[in-house]
Amino acid sequence: MNRRDFLKGAAALGSAGWILGPAGWIASAFADTGNQARLIVVFLRGAVDGLNVVPPHGDAAYFEMRPSIAVPPPAIADLDGHFGLHPALGSLMPLWRERSLAFVHACGSPDPTRSHFDAQDYMESGTPGVKSTPDGWLNRLLAAMPGPHRPTDALNLGPVVPRILAGPMAVANLPMGRGAGRPLPLDRPRVEQAFARLYPGSDPLSRAFQEGYQSRQKLLAELNQDMKAADNGAPYPDRAFIQSSARLGALMARDPSIRIAFAALGGWDTHVNEGAAEGQLANHLRPLGDGLASLARALGPAYRHTVMVVMSEFGRTARQNGNGGTDHGHGNVMWLLGGPVRGGKVYGTWPGLGESELYQGRDLALTTDFRAVLSVVLQRHLGIGAAGLQRVFPGFSPSTRGLDDLVQA
Repeated sequence: MNRRDFLKGAAALGSAGWILGPAGWIASAFADTGNQARLIVVFLRGAVDGLNVVPPHGDAAYFEMRPSIAVPPPAIADLDGHFGLHPALGSLMPLWRERSLAFVHACGSPDPTRSHFDAQDYMESGTPGVKSTPDGWLNRLLAAMPGPHRPTDALNLGPVVPRILAGPMAVANLPMGRGAGRPLPLDRPRVEQAFARLYPGSDPLSRAFQEGYQSRQKLLAELNQDMKAADNGAPYPDRAFIQSSARLGALMARDPSIRIAFAALGGWDTHVNEGAAEGQLANHLRPLGDGLASLARALGPAYRHTVMVVMSEFGRTARQNGNGGTDHGHGNVMWLLGGPVRGGKVYGTWPGLGESELYQGRDLALTTDFRAVLSVVLQRHLGIGAAGLQRVFPGFSPSTRGLDDLVQA
């Protein structure tokens, strides 16, 4: 490959960086800001059933509409007398009690689509109803954050850059589980030396390659430390998300340049045999809760400066279906964890589950736009001003009534 061909490929992948190898390492020349504020977003693909995650046990209609899949009261961990937490998420209750875990119920995207593909696209682009948006809101957030940047500002746990991080700003990818440290072609000495000969100078592309390669080696060294610890009996369970979240926390605790991280988990489309306190949903929630708890522990002191957001493309029907499951719905619940979160509270306006209160006669109605929740996080936690907020969520005027105390500055 000659320099001209490589430059053509680089230009096709965006002006701020390029992918080096199949794991999607993107390099760019940025510098550290010294900002301690972190944001971690976890996306639950498939539409998690928020009515069973945070069941409204104070609403009698919840049990009437779900005769076999409603979480029974003895199993629910009560939160505030009206809402409770699914028992499979018991590992998160210490965070609730210390008031660093909160929920926003009846929350989600205002777009009425019931298509997984469209709904995920809208929530990741941050522009519900608009399919032409070229980039993701997390990538636009990177551009709006003050100060210069480094190649490891944003880290994605997964094999390719997701829609939410797509755009001109640099993003680093790491596979989940033990595949995180798997060598790339660039890690071979001969390949690395060939690239080094192509980019030996001080021009922007050469600096981008050099800094990207150095950053990858730094992350790999830190990953190898964690993998050795796991092999020596350290508490890293085999389940991929628990292992990866603990590793992410350790990386972010050691490396302040990682300011944004993203992970997506599938398997939440529970049309059949969803279960109540136990079953399919519980089997997915348990490792998710354990992974989030592991992430909080691994962050250590950095947890005080970190906000974690858990979101899904839409909720599920208020009534169970004939297969012991739920179908595609509308309103859902967002989770927020971290030191800056003023937790121990379920935020949002509860619309109720009565026949006249349901959206289209079947779903939990939406009373809080997901962008309003994120706007509070971006403004109060990350210091994004009004102009930056318009850049991240163009055309959106957030109504944050009832959310102002969700996150402390």
